[in-house]
Amino acid sequence: MNQHYSMLKKVVTVFHSYGIDLTGQRKNAHLILQLDMHPVFINGLIFELEYQLQVIIQEEKLRNASTPREIIDLLLEIPQDN
Repeated sequence: MNQHYSMLKKVVTVFHSYGIDLTGQRKNAHLILQLDMHPVFINGLIFELEYQLQVIIQEEKLRNASTPREIIDLLLEIPQDN
């Protein structure tokens, strides 16, 4: 559980650095349609999340993730070996 807390703390920090608040309904907002993010910034967000957590999100799974919550769910599915 402590591992998940540490991971989520990093995730929240990265999302905040992109101006995305994860409270309330914002975590369910579509990155492009509701949060008005350009795909280049979404790629940067994903890169930063992968870098900070030292993981790689599978491309095919990432294509279906369009909200912060869906991205976080994908990150939680990745086994944490550290």
